[in-house]
Amino acid sequence: MRPAPREDQFSDPRGRVLTGVPGFDDILAGGFPARRIYLIQGDPGAGKTTLALRFLLEGVQRGERSLYVTFSESSEELADIARSHRWSLEGLSVLEISSDPAADESDTTLYQPAEVELGARMRALLEQIDRLRPARIVLDSCSELRLLAQSPLRYRRQILAMKQRLVDLGCTILLLDNPQPSSPDTVLQSVVHGVVAMEQLSPLYGAERRRLRVVKLRGLKYRGGFHDFIIKTGGVEVFPRLVAAEHHREFVREPVSSGLAEVDSLLGGGPDRGSSLLLMGPSGAGKSALAAQFALAAANRGERSAVFAFDESRAMYLARARSLGLDLQPHLDSGRIALQQIDPAELSPGEFSHRLRAAAEVGEARLVFIDSLNGYLNAMPEENFVALQLHELLAYLSQRGILTVMTLAQHGLVGSENESPLDVSYLADTILLFRYFEIDGQVRKAISAVKKRSGRHKNTIRELLVGEGGVRAGPVLERLQGVLTGRPALRGEVPGGRGA
Repeated sequence: MRPAPREDQFSDPRGRVLTGVPGFDDILAGGFPARRIYLIQGDPGAGKTTLALRFLLEGVQRGERSLYVTFSESSEELADIARSHRWSLEGLSVLEISSDPAADESDTTLYQPAEVELGARMRALLEQIDRLRPARIVLDSCSELRLLAQSPLRYRRQILAMKQRLVDLGCTILLLDNPQPSSPDTVLQSVVHGVVAMEQLSPLYGAERRRLRVVKLRGLKYRGGFHDFIIKTGGVEVFPRLVAAEHHREFVREPVSSGLAEVDSLLGGGPDRGSSLLLMGPSGAGKSALAAQFALAAANRGERSAVFAFDESRAMYLARARSLGLDLQPHLDSGRIALQQIDPAELSPGEFSHRLRAAAEVGEARLVFIDSLNGYLNAMPEENFVALQLHELLAYLSQRGILTVMTLAQHGLVGSENESPLDVSYLADTILLFRYFEIDGQVRKAISAVKKRSGRHKNTIRELLVGEGGVRAGPVLERLQGVLTGRPALRGEVPGGRGA
């Protein structure tokens, strides 16, 4: 149901015009200032038309007259776009301005197309605007006007005249433009009140990724930098860049139990709320199993957890947990554990941050598990900034009092020469190190706490036992030396006996 029209023709009593694009108004700090003209730039396929249509339809829903002026696309093509998003164009005025017949006679006249056709088109546009008196206008696109003007001076004069006329009428205008890659239109950028640049990136593998940036917005503080966005059925959805300092919430800093007394003892009672726990070691050493134990213990306490699985399918993750005696299904059914399978090739960093925020703020998760950072790294289009993005995510979760558990697989299986694809150890507040070691003809697992910022931890090394009975930490390996190298020296009987 559409809301009743407001007394003010604009969407905000403070003089802001809401765009109707999720996340975009947040970047603009409440929408576009009304009665101004804005430039939306981007290559074909970046999403300019979709964003512009959503802007106009938002006005229609709010009882405002809205006009789409097209120099190139037909009404039928716009209707196809609307149908693909399940939109109705009812109530939206569409003005097609085609070539003036006088332009076809340009070979037999003394006048240039810039003097005949451009003037005819602008007169037709202004006559229609005077008749409709719309509050919102989209002009698609400036590229046609630029070609007709033929000279930068004539083009600038025409844009300035149109700007003054439309602003005097109380319109909020979006100009769509396809800039030249080598030379952006600085003439157009200089005369408008705001500029939004939209980009479509093509990674070497995976789906295309889109992002936008507010280049200019006069008289308004906005959220700078690049913001990822997607085009889906229903329109454009923008994911504002995460700023952790804006999301502080009061919480009690206390240890979080894993449900395993020996592991809690290693960590001095457990990792604290609002901190990050990194489980680091070779593949198969038990990192994910221990992280699942943390989620299970939280669910048993009545707390919610969110699990983001980059490396495994949902079915495989649950099957592996069941094989270790960790039955997560009842807690999935109750909503205490939310499990999301993430495809790194399809997900942008901004969309992942959005999902994580939804889990924290809507799902009220007290524990977030990222499995693994290796998969998270593969989702980054620019690896140089992965540590910075991860730092902002961890800071955000910390501000909300959420324990973040992360796994990181190191290269190799045994030995101290294991290397990580990304050094994030300095970001984690607490680190548990996993190692394989060989003793008495058997390959076993060891676990040790090597870092805890918020308090003391034990320096002992315990054997980690992972099997059908679940996960547990065995006795301290007191009589072994060199466990972390993978080739320990035995000084007596192995604690736990053979096969422990």
